[in-house]
Amino acid sequence: MTDPIAGLPDPYRALAGRAGEDLLRRRLLAQAGHWAHLHHQGEGLFKIEKILPVDKFLQLGLRLSGLAGIARKNFLGVRAVEHHWHLPRLPDALDGFRLLQLSDLHLDLDPALTPVLQELVSSTPHDAAVVTGDYRDSTDDDPGPCLAFMRHLIPCLSPRRFGILGNHDFIEMVAPLEEAGLPILLNSHAWIEGTDGGLAVAGVDDPHFYKTHDFSRAYQGLPQNACSILLCHSPEAAEEAASFPSDLMLCGHTHGGQICLPGGIPLVCPVRKSMPRDRIRGAWCCGNLQGYTSPGTGSCGVAARFHCPPEITVHILHPAKK
Repeated sequence: MTDPIAGLPDPYRALAGRAGEDLLRRRLLAQAGHWAHLHHQGEGLFKIEKILPVDKFLQLGLRLSGLAGIARKNFLGVRAVEHHWHLPRLPDALDGFRLLQLSDLHLDLDPALTPVLQELVSSTPHDAAVVTGDYRDSTDDDPGPCLAFMRHLIPCLSPRRFGILGNHDFIEMVAPLEEAGLPILLNSHAWIEGTDGGLAVAGVDDPHFYKTHDFSRAYQGLPQNACSILLCHSPEAAEEAASFPSDLMLCGHTHGGQICLPGGIPLVCPVRKSMPRDRIRGAWCCGNLQGYTSPGTGSCGVAARFHCPPEITVHILHPAKK
């Protein structure tokens, strides 16, 4: 088989050095197959989308039922939510540190969402910010519209900000996102605050569709005593992540179900059936690893939410009580 990296421009070689050459090769092959409609990302019920336009049927159903207006109002009703965490290795000096998480923006779905987020993020105090993947709604079309919206949103975030890619994002989006001011972690880590005893953030590539995550590479060279936040697009990789020295894992991908029954019971959720249901939304634990799955800041496929409000999340960090 022809090596998809050989002969490609230098930017791909730079990405190979960051994400890992074998994993970049895997991602490029999967992207090509997905773009050519040879592969489909859906799990379970979502595989129907390979032959039927499920999103269009759902949008039509909302219009015919008269619920489209309520669904879109819920979609635009993004709220700021706070969660407190006690982390064993967090330095006392960082008690009360506010880390903002955005996830699953899908900004090209509806242009009205970006100004809503600009206002909400700008008015939400935070010391650093992370985006846990899925910047665009389409999984194979031109990312230009989504990137244009991101250029408006990124300046609203703290200057200390990092992102990762999700299953909707092609690797070619890394350069324009970074040019807009959002460093992307590709199986790598960086320091949010200080070094060797401060606060680090590690980020892996998508574990859901591309399966190009590499925790070993992300944590390589990070001191064992460092407090670290792990960014991973999907909670499906929690068991694997639990064997690495992370204090808190932040995820997204699930949208919390997005369209749920009363009580927040998801009708469908795009994760493997083997994943524990308590990781679909909110706080959870996997062994000693604490984690949080965002219900999403945007929505996917249809600008609609029921019984599952979208959010931006402020994680307030505290040292664990000794």
